[in-house]
Parts: sequence; structure tokens; C-alpha cells
Amino acid sequence: MQTVASLVGITKIYRKPGTTVEVAALRSIDLDLVRGEYTAIMGASGSGKSTLMNILGCLDRPTSGRYFLGGRDVSLLDDDQLSEIRSRSVGFIFQNFNLIQQLTVVENLEVPMFYLGVPPAERRRRSRELAERVGLADRLDHRPTQLSGGQQQRVCIARALVNDPLMVLADEPTGALDSRTGQAILDLFDELVAAGTTILMVTHDPTVAHRCSRVVHLHDGRVQRDERNARKVVAAEGGQLSPAEPAPAGP
Repeated sequence: MQTVASLVGITKIYRKPGTTVEVAALRSIDLDLVRGEYTAIMGASGSGKSTLMNILGCLDRPTSGRYFLGGRDVSLLDDDQLSEIRSRSVGFIFQNFNLIQQLTVVENLEVPMFYLGVPPAERRRRSRELAERVGLADRLDHRPTQLSGGQQQRVCIARALVNDPLMVLADEPTGALDSRTGQAILDLFDELVAAGTTILMVTHDPTVAHRCSRVVHLHDGRVQRDERNARKVVAAEGGQLSPAEPAPAGP
């Protein structure tokens, strides 16, 4: 299977401002993500989830270790290089949507493509296509204030997909939604994964994590457990069910 992202010995250390005190947010993380994998990251506050998400999304750099995204070592890229690879290779879904209130659904979807220089006609075509794919064909000209929470999150999902990224990172994507709407969003994630989209999701909710084919538990900046959901894995691979076995954790 194609490896989309690979973390090798990733450590991230922060220094408290005005002091020599150092805090290790991540400690020697080894993690591979393959195409079409649906992974949940779980852990208590301070376990390193946000730091891991930021490094995977090229929003931050590790203190040590190497990060390969699409086969390219991005660990030491400068800010401009990180920005470009982030725009082309990673889609983001946020809990609080972060939509531009003055723009319509289609216009919000066009924004990421505008910064990559995609021609206007192609931007409009792709935006409409993805809006329809996430069930918003009748909301193309609506602004965020005219949409429900679930509809706004669907816009975010479509926006994350417009540049055909290598993977999608979702930060508590159902956290601001009621349970029924959250389930509908997770159903949509299932459809995207079945179509080959790679999704990594941070969540505190075990029932949400159970929807994933893999659950990685962080504790004090380390991988504590790396478990696979046998039914989800087998369903994705089209094989027969077999007992689930935890994958070995990193050091």
C-alpha cells in the first residue's frame, strides 16, 4: 500500500518564554499513514495531539527526526516551501469551520485554488462538483450564516478536498455539532475513505474513534497504543474478518 506520510523519530521541544525550561511535546514518534487509511488520534489534554497534527499539517517543524510527506522529506523546508506543500498536499477540517462569512459556498471553496493559481473556470467547476459531492447542490449560492452547522461542516469537508490532497486532517470535526448531525458527517467520512481519501482525525470521543480503521493513543508525547479495528480494516480491503491485534507502539 502507498505510504502517504511517515514520521521517523519525531521529537518536538518547546522552551518556556524567558526561561531555560524545556517541555517535550512529542518524544520519538514513529508513525506511517497509508493511502485510504482512516486514523483517529486520541489522548488526554497535553498528550501531544495538537502538536502532532501541526507537524503532519506542515504548520510546525519537529525539533528532531524526519517527516516524509508524499515521499519528500519536509522536515527542514523553509516557511515558503512548507506553505506550498501544505496548500497542495494537506486538507484541513476545523471544529469551528473557519469559513469566510461574506462569501458563498462556491466562493469559499474557490479560495484555496485561487492561491494555487487555478484558472477561474476550473475553480468554479471543481467547487460545484465538490459541493454536490457533499450534498450541498441546492446551497451553492448560500452564505455561511444561511447554513446549519452540519451544512457548514460539509463546506469545510469540500474545501479540504478541492486541491486533491494526499491526506485530510480533521480536528474534532463533530465537536460543535449535535449527535445526529455528527453521525451524518461521520457517514460522509466513511464514504470518502471508501473512495480512497486518507483521513486522520483528532477526537476525544471513543464512539467517534470506533468508526476509524485505526486508533493511535498518545500519552505524554509518546505513542502508547496503536490499535486496528479488524472489521473496518477488512471491509476496506474486501477480505474476511479476523481477530483484531494491536499494532506495535513506537519507542
